[in-house]
Amino acid sequence: MGSIERVEQRIAERVAASGVPEDPGHSRNTLEWLLEVEPDAGAALRIAALGHDVERAIETRKVRREDFADYDAFKAAHARSSADILREIMRECGVEDEALTREVHRLVCLHEVGGDPRSDLLRDADGLSFFDVNLAHYFERNGGEETRRRCVWGYLRLSERAKSIAARLAYPSDELNRLMEKAIREAEARARGRS
Repeated sequence: MGSIERVEQRIAERVAASGVPEDPGHSRNTLEWLLEVEPDAGAALRIAALGHDVERAIETRKVRREDFADYDAFKAAHARSSADILREIMRECGVEDEALTREVHRLVCLHEVGGDPRSDLLRDADGLSFFDVNLAHYFERNGGEETRRRCVWGYLRLSERAKSIAARLAYPSDELNRLMEKAIREAEARARGRS
C-alpha cells in the first residue's frame, strides 16, 4: 500500500470514530461530489475532500461552536484544525511530497470559504454533501430555525453551478423540502440585496 492509500485509510479510521453519526458518510460523499464536479481531481483535492472535517472526530482537538461569538470565525478555526490534523496524518503515513502536504493543508484551510478555483471545488463539494447527507441529521439535532439559518449560510457560499445542483436535491420529508425551498428563497433575496 502506498502512502496516499495509507492516508486515505487513516482518514477513514479517524472519521469513523466521530461522535457525529453522519461524518463518515459526509467524508465519502464529499469526495463523490468533488469527482462529480471535477472528475480529474488530483491527490491533494481527494485527500482534502475526505479529511476536511477530521477535527470533529478527535475530541481533544475538536473546535466547539459555543467558544465563538461569530459563526464564520468558528468555521475558520474548524478548517485550520482539520488542516493541521491532516498534515500530521500525512507525515505519519510517510508522505514525503511536501508540496502535496502543503496543498492539502491550504485547501482544507479554505474549504469553508474557497477563494481560488481549487478551493472553490472543495467548498462546493462540501456544501453539496451537507445538503445531500447532513441536512436531515442537522435538522434532527438543531430544529427548523437553526437548520434554515445554516442552509442559507451554506447555500450563499456555493458557486452558481453548485447552487443549481443543490436546488434540485430532494429530501425524505415534505418538511425538509419546504425548509430548503424557504432557505433558498431567503438566500437569493439576500444575494439580490447585496448586488
